[in-house]
Amino acid sequence: MHNQPLIDQLYRQQSRRVLATLIRLLGDFDLAEDAMQEAFVAAVQQWPTEGMPDDPAVWLIRVGQRRCIDQIRRRRTSRHYAHLVMPEEAFEWAAFEWQDPSIEDDQLRLLFICCHPSLAMADRIALTLREMGGLTTEQVSSALLQKPATLAQRIVRAKRKIRDAGIPYEVPDATALPERLPGVLWVIYLIFNEGYSRSDGESVVDVSLAAEAIRLAEALARLLPSGEAFGLLALMLLYDARREARQDAEGELIPLEEQDRNRWDRARIRDGLAWLERALALSPTGPYTLQASIAAVHAQAPSAEATDWARIVVLYEALYRQQPSPIIALNRAVAVAMRDSPAAGLSLLDALASHKQIVNYHLFHAARADLLRRAGDYTAAR
Repeated sequence: MHNQPLIDQLYRQQSRRVLATLIRLLGDFDLAEDAMQEAFVAAVQQWPTEGMPDDPAVWLIRVGQRRCIDQIRRRRTSRHYAHLVMPEEAFEWAAFEWQDPSIEDDQLRLLFICCHPSLAMADRIALTLREMGGLTTEQVSSALLQKPATLAQRIVRAKRKIRDAGIPYEVPDATALPERLPGVLWVIYLIFNEGYSRSDGESVVDVSLAAEAIRLAEALARLLPSGEAFGLLALMLLYDARREARQDAEGELIPLEEQDRNRWDRARIRDGLAWLERALALSPTGPYTLQASIAAVHAQAPSAEATDWARIVVLYEALYRQQPSPIIALNRAVAVAMRDSPAAGLSLLDALASHKQIVNYHLFHAARADLLRRAGDYTAAR
């Protein structure tokens, strides 16, 4: 079947867009997913003999909606679904073009509904990976280290809550967007962090999960241009550029200053810097953009010794003013130590030692041990 590779490629590239529009048209996650699968089955059956349509995505949406309507009309429970069926004559197919902004907006609507603040954070992450990412329930459960049955129940409950609460399938308006956007960015960042900071198994980086977060961030940056959306994408690209240098042959984590910078992905760094430049052109500068700026200083330094620690200290100070957390204070203290002296950094760490959030944080003690080592006090470091 000569069209099969093209259909497979189209599924990978466009299935989430098709699904997002079908959810808008049918008003139900599960019906839309069934409709999308039916449409792709029809494509596999018809395109080899009839040829691929000029606009395959529109064809898939149209066929998916019609198949779903036919099924609903055949069911005895059609009354239950009657409110979901848009009369076909009310849908202007002639005006339905792939470049129509409403189709692009459908993906944005889907992302905002998956990340709705009324859902628990774990539900938002699972639903976003399942519906926006297109991962199977088994893939999501594996990525999040949960049992498939537990994950499936979580997704079902989240969809039920969206339906029962009547959560609108829409992009927040201009007044609500500043309040809602940070929650969406946070979900994407947590997905990336789950993949990038993973320490179980053989690899410290779950490439698929980190890559999925980057793909989501790219979609968001394209659909909703915003300084912080650009900044988050830049941050993740600059972190991900170091992926291949983060572990040695035995799987041990390699500190940043000891990494072989020749193994950093320069194309990834260039992309990250380009997105950062776009973020910095917009104001105000938010926390993701500031973190990306810090990552950029490291990425552009030819060696650990040539790092502009003075610049990093200034950036951490700006970040702390926006988010005065002990974790950021810890990072600033390390930067001060690198700029000035280990003693200067230790003094700042000592001031943090009584903080409840920091006393049991393993990286606080690791940082203190490292600065003591640098100061020559090996006994205290041990």
